[in-house]
Amino acid sequence: MTAISFEFFPPKTDEQRAQLDRTVARLARHRPEFVSCTFGAGGSTLSYTADTVRHLLQRHGLDAAPHLSCVGGSCEEIAALLDQYRALGCRRIVALRGDLPSGMGQPGELRYASDLVAFIRKRHGDHFRIEVAAYPETHPQADDALADLRHFRAKVAAGADSAITQYFYNADAYFHFVDAVRALGVEVPIVPGIMPISNFSQLRRFSAQCGAEIPRWVEKKMQALGDDVEAVREFGADLVAKLCRRLVEGGAPGLHFYTLNLARPTQAVLARLQ
Repeated sequence: MTAISFEFFPPKTDEQRAQLDRTVARLARHRPEFVSCTFGAGGSTLSYTADTVRHLLQRHGLDAAPHLSCVGGSCEEIAALLDQYRALGCRRIVALRGDLPSGMGQPGELRYASDLVAFIRKRHGDHFRIEVAAYPETHPQADDALADLRHFRAKVAAGADSAITQYFYNADAYFHFVDAVRALGVEVPIVPGIMPISNFSQLRRFSAQCGAEIPRWVEKKMQALGDDVEAVREFGADLVAKLCRRLVEGGAPGLHFYTLNLARPTQAVLARLQ
């Protein structure tokens, strides 16, 4: 049985909270190994993140892993968050550099994700399992692919236990990345991040921001389907399920689904895998 996990974002309104509860209740039936909870740029939703993590732990009984960014925060603030998450019962952290919010010129006391990983290890030893990010198609701000691989190796050397990748639709990019980091001596599990497709225009915007490549043939197929929502959903679910199947057959240690707080697109993929 392949390990699966889900990412959620923290809701801000009562309507969004109700939506998240419905989604979590439906996806929890798939027995995820853990779930993660994001934050906004520069930690703008960190208070919502802590509240959501508490809710996922206490109401839904899930192993909830908060995303933690070192951008824009002082060491004192990050230390306080770590203490809070430990007190809540968290045993896993997703440690990220994060993106600078608009207008902010300085990154903060900890400059890189590797600095954050080392900081967590120094303060809390082995209490937290630390997940870091990986970029099979290269981080959009990296100087080049080799520099990106070296940054990833530095995060692992600092104490990361495993990695979750940015989403992608080209399985070869994932396998090439894994081979490349193994050649550098990195042996931690690298779990592919999976983005189900439901709203293609939204996906195109996300992909332009994060550097994830949408294959040209997929773009053309989506253009041909146009406003046929059901056809887009069916094609997207078939495409992503086929990707997942190839990844698992090729040795991927798990699948981490970016849910966008929606159950149906992820469930459509999982139904095809079963």
